[in-house]
Amino acid sequence: MSQSKRTLLVGLLGCLAGVVLTAGTFWFARHDRSAPDFAPNDKRLFAEVLDLIHEDYVDQTDNHQLMSNAIRGMVGELDPHSAFMDADEFEDLRIATEGNYSGIGVEVALDGGVLKVIAPIDGSPAARVGIHAGDAILQIDGRALRTERLADAIATIRGEPGTLVKLTIGRETAPQPLEFSIERALVSVHSVRFEMIEPGYGYLRISQFSETTGADTNAAIRALEQKSGGRLRGLVLDLRNNPGGVLDAAVEVSDAFLDKGVIVSAEGRSEESRFRMEAMAGDLSLGTPIAVLVNEGSASAAEIVAGALRDNGRAKILGQRTFGKGTVQTVMPLEDGQAIKLTTSRYFTPSGISIHERGVEPDLPLPARPPAALTGEQPLIDRDADIRAAVDWLKTANTAVVTVQAATDGG
Repeated sequence: MSQSKRTLLVGLLGCLAGVVLTAGTFWFARHDRSAPDFAPNDKRLFAEVLDLIHEDYVDQTDNHQLMSNAIRGMVGELDPHSAFMDADEFEDLRIATEGNYSGIGVEVALDGGVLKVIAPIDGSPAARVGIHAGDAILQIDGRALRTERLADAIATIRGEPGTLVKLTIGRETAPQPLEFSIERALVSVHSVRFEMIEPGYGYLRISQFSETTGADTNAAIRALEQKSGGRLRGLVLDLRNNPGGVLDAAVEVSDAFLDKGVIVSAEGRSEESRFRMEAMAGDLSLGTPIAVLVNEGSASAAEIVAGALRDNGRAKILGQRTFGKGTVQTVMPLEDGQAIKLTTSRYFTPSGISIHERGVEPDLPLPARPPAALTGEQPLIDRDADIRAAVDWLKTANTAVVTVQAATDGG
């Protein structure tokens, strides 16, 4: 890796209710800066509006709250991913990075005033009751949501383990809103799962990128190779509904399958916002063909991994177009435990493409369908059509390799 290790998070699409603050890269920084000199007309306008609120607003107002609201609006209007966080919201972000919280385990984002599900966390209460990526949360406990702040929605969804929250869900395939009563629980995010799905063919599922994902992925590859009795014939890397997470983990996962090449780069105005990360020598999988599964719930760090493996010729992407989150946010601590999350740069795939609001297009499109449950009576490959399609492609890739090798040997 060409850059020293930093605390970078790409698209931690979850904040304890499980909620998505959309994707992005976070690093914690503090800069002493002088206040800008505002034009006299702007100062007068601000003072005039503040005075009118004090004098004529129907309820008595508090100066501290008004200032917080003004800052929140100033930052929030920059783009959908920049935000002011009060002390509770900043603490929520810190807790979310540890991967344990009390809630229902669903990542969401505000989209045009509507709370949209990016992805349910594997094994979470939300996943167990059947919440899907793309669902719109219309009501929480009977209260309609349209333009509520994301933090308020998070606080409403969260709660003590064992308590219930009722969600009214709008789903494109359902003619009427759906009602779900979900019991809150302590959600622990275990991001890596693996198994042999056919002799010689491994399955590796990464549900999000946490601080341990890189090491867990390396251990999973070794375990799969041991079960296979040597090098795998093919690997299905499942990044469906993966909302993102720690950038270093995404780089480590990509690096595990690469001998060389750029993994991700970023450009911004400040020196800190420009970086380039490259693979180190050593492909842990020894060149095993890889099929990467993605869908509309695959975002940010997941898109970095998919783009890095494809652009470096190590994998083909199967599924649907991904979420499309390619900007970088810096979380800067402020006074009194507060912080701002500010968009500071854009990141690019190795080929120099920005996926922001475009997503990653699959090499082999597959019909949109929810992934199969992690457990069931039938083998996973028989329950999940996307995994079956990935294995079928891997077998075709292996046949092509054998054909080329035979032609070389014969000539």
